[in-house]
Amino acid sequence: MDLFTQIVMFIIIISVLVILHELGHFIPAKYFKTKVEKFYLFFDVKFSLFKKKIGETVYGIGWLPLGGYVKIAGMIDESMDTDQMNEEPKPWEFRSKPAWQRLIIMLGGVTVNFLLAWVIYTFMLFNNGDTYIPSKSLKYGIEVDSIGEKLGLRTGDRILAVDGKESKRFNEAVLDIILGDEVTVDRNGEEITIPLTDEGKRIVFQTQGRNFMTYRSKPLIAVVADSSVAKESGIEAGDEIVEVNGASISYWDEFRNKVRSSANEDLEITVARNGKKQKMNLKVPDEGRIGILLDIEDLSVTDTFGFLQAIPAGFSRTIKVLTDQIRQFKVIFNSKTGAYKQVKGPIGIVEMMPTSWNWTFFWSFMAMFSVWLAFINVLPIPALDGGHVMFLLYEMISGRPPSQKVLERGQIVGFVILMGLMLVVFGNDIWNIIKRFI
Repeated sequence: MDLFTQIVMFIIIISVLVILHELGHFIPAKYFKTKVEKFYLFFDVKFSLFKKKIGETVYGIGWLPLGGYVKIAGMIDESMDTDQMNEEPKPWEFRSKPAWQRLIIMLGGVTVNFLLAWVIYTFMLFNNGDTYIPSKSLKYGIEVDSIGEKLGLRTGDRILAVDGKESKRFNEAVLDIILGDEVTVDRNGEEITIPLTDEGKRIVFQTQGRNFMTYRSKPLIAVVADSSVAKESGIEAGDEIVEVNGASISYWDEFRNKVRSSANEDLEITVARNGKKQKMNLKVPDEGRIGILLDIEDLSVTDTFGFLQAIPAGFSRTIKVLTDQIRQFKVIFNSKTGAYKQVKGPIGIVEMMPTSWNWTFFWSFMAMFSVWLAFINVLPIPALDGGHVMFLLYEMISGRPPSQKVLERGQIVGFVILMGLMLVVFGNDIWNIIKRFI
């Protein structure tokens, strides 16, 4: 049932985005009196799951869920149907329209994707506000694991800036560091700039170490498990660890590391309870855990927005997401980071879906993915919207259109590039599944 929920959520999100994207082409095409022969959700290679002709357009659903398309008369597209191109142009064909009209038609899809994300972010900010952790609220700095240390960070550091830009939100610092070139920290009162190496990032991507950095906390105990050695020793929820074997303890990571390194050893633990110190003795089990959970201080704040305030805030959020995605390409295409191995296709994306229905995730993911589709489609690769835009801009600047042969060859090259990328993406998905059983 969990997998069913994930698949349904993925299909709905992709279907909505594809339909709206194709409507972005369809509506201006119809407005400019251009014939649209097909409007398809998913690709109908060899056959369709459903199709119905209404007016001059066949509407249908294909069986291959890799996107969708509108087939516009008089245009060389992924169908490579060039028969009609050998005839004289008809008034209703794409090639007969002025270049500026064709440009609007081709930019319609990415425009809708961008506007959709803006609308979703606007309403989410209006309804839910913007919740984040201000970097200034991290009184004790950050806590990093071995992966964070490979990047050059140290527990206790305070993040000041990434690539010279002040780090105001701790939530965004992890992504900024992965995508950045250098990070500036306050380490024991000294300002240090640390280069973020490709080798360090490679380890982050190899281990999918998204949680390599969190904020440092005091050793306050939230929960003591029943039948645990901590419970038997007398430790209680609400206690604060202050000493272990007479050595002062100030932070949770210090206590946790001491316990993990003391398997099968006796520890004298001093806690502060109701303003008084109390000592307990226990023996750490083989697994190096004593049965307590940290009382994590909630440092998050929520900014609220009126509807008129949410509109520009939603636009800023959309631009931030777009900017981050553009920056990701620099990391993905740097083979030294190994980030390309973590690019997910449909299988990997389904696994990212929550196992129970979550509307906040649904809308957030739809907005993010809508921006992603807009960015991908506007790339100047033949077979994508951006490829058609590239040829149209050439025509508008030079005053003459590219030849039909150039358009056909460009479409073939673009198709080969896209299929190659799809093979890599699907290969990553399949390999990640195989690795679980090795």
